[in-house]
Amino acid sequence: MSKPLYQLILTTLPDAQSAQRLGEALVREGLSACVNILPPMQSIYTWRGKVETATEYLVLVKSLASRYRAIQERIQALHPYELPEIIAVPIADGLAAYLAWLHNPDIAP
Repeated sequence: MSKPLYQLILTTLPDAQSAQRLGEALVREGLSACVNILPPMQSIYTWRGKVETATEYLVLVKSLASRYRAIQERIQALHPYELPEIIAVPIADGLAAYLAWLHNPDIAP
């Protein structure tokens, strides 16, 4: 089985400003063709033995799988959390024209 060419990376941030800052940096620096910031959501998780709740923003980063390490490093550098969620999900298939745009966002299909 071949390695996926494209990926979706998920991360959560505590506020709209940090989500916006991260999204703009990833797109401006050419690490992602597109970043979506979803509205506030409620997260429930265990942290250091205690159940916590927090309002967070889910950020979806669409990019080439080959850029994962650079994206991970950039998220870690800009993220305010001690341990940020950074999860990559391979994109198995999609609209060919959209995937071509992910590959080269400067050239619209």
